[in-house]
Amino acid sequence: CGGSMSNSSGMLQSPFYPGIYPNNADCMWEIQVENNFRVMLTFRDIAMQSGRCQYDYVEVYDGPPHSSPLLGRLCSGSFPTFISSSNMMTVHFHSDSRYTFRGFQAHYSSVPADHNSTLLCLPDYMHAVVSRDYLQSQGYSAQMVTLNDSHCKPTVTSREVIFNIPYNSCGTIREENNDTINYSNMIKVTSSGYVIKRKKNIHLHISCKMLQNTWIQIMYVAEDTIDVNENQFGRYNMNITFYDSSSFLQQVHDFPYYIDLNQNLYLQAYLHSSDPNLIVFVDTCVASPDPHDFNTLAYDIIKDGCVRDSSYATYYSPYSHFARFKFNAFEFIRRHTLVYLQCELVVCRLGDYSSRCYRGCINRSKRDTSSVEEGVNVVVGPLQLREGDAQSRNTG
Repeated sequence: CGGSMSNSSGMLQSPFYPGIYPNNADCMWEIQVENNFRVMLTFRDIAMQSGRCQYDYVEVYDGPPHSSPLLGRLCSGSFPTFISSSNMMTVHFHSDSRYTFRGFQAHYSSVPADHNSTLLCLPDYMHAVVSRDYLQSQGYSAQMVTLNDSHCKPTVTSREVIFNIPYNSCGTIREENNDTINYSNMIKVTSSGYVIKRKKNIHLHISCKMLQNTWIQIMYVAEDTIDVNENQFGRYNMNITFYDSSSFLQQVHDFPYYIDLNQNLYLQAYLHSSDPNLIVFVDTCVASPDPHDFNTLAYDIIKDGCVRDSSYATYYSPYSHFARFKFNAFEFIRRHTLVYLQCELVVCRLGDYSSRCYRGCINRSKRDTSSVEEGVNVVVGPLQLREGDAQSRNTG
């Protein structure tokens, strides 16, 4: 029931399809394909309680569910095809407590987007590319392309004009509203130097919008005869590193990391971003012997900001992009050869005390149900219990 899908194509269907789906189901699938590709979703079967689709239905969103247009709501009838305007689409299945039916089945695939211009929102800068073939088709040369701040020059290759635009310079504008941080700039294509100008200027408006853990990337061209919108979605770049002491000076690079029972384990989560006005929060950390399954056999260290292991503690961090914490090696590792950790990290605006990062321990039922804003998952490990002889350790 739901989940994240990142392959270039795949299948999704209601629980137990083609059998009867359960009552009170609520499933959310996030489909995210490669940058500068689109998602094409085709329904192959749909059979639910018909009518106005008030009780049992499938919703298709053009991106994240809480900040994107609804492409359609279905419950029976024809089998439509939807194409996203970005590299992300969300499918939401809902059933009530009354009647149940066969449900639905749909197939998705990725289709190439228009390659006249592309945009990537990377951790430290916006990477914008304009095709020279496109410029030539409009009657322009690469020398006519400038950024809003003309001091920041592009790299010009035989086929492309490339801008790497920092989030905190080159005229990038930073704006905030209730749930996003917007970074915007503009690439100009002008036919200067003519006394009489017969061609219109082209303005490429570039925008990277940050939700709690999702980059929405937008590039559109403003010109009388051209109106191109390009959207991309990506994840924050996060990592977690072990350290040998509470001073957090020396990283541990052992693989696997051999430890003693009840040994203190020091960890630091790090957000890669050039924006200093962001903060990292450790929401959940779970241990499991299987790096691909943190549900079947797992041990909660912290969950939804609530400490579950008595040895867990946090440390002061000099920078908001770091989150430091520790816990002790536990009996769980004695029963399994290798143990992995999966931590869910949340990114918020620094000083936004209404955000998830400042609210601490929260009952799951009281949290925002948006799966898009729940966090970035990072898996680290493995941890292995140290043996008594040195040979075993050296072999590892």
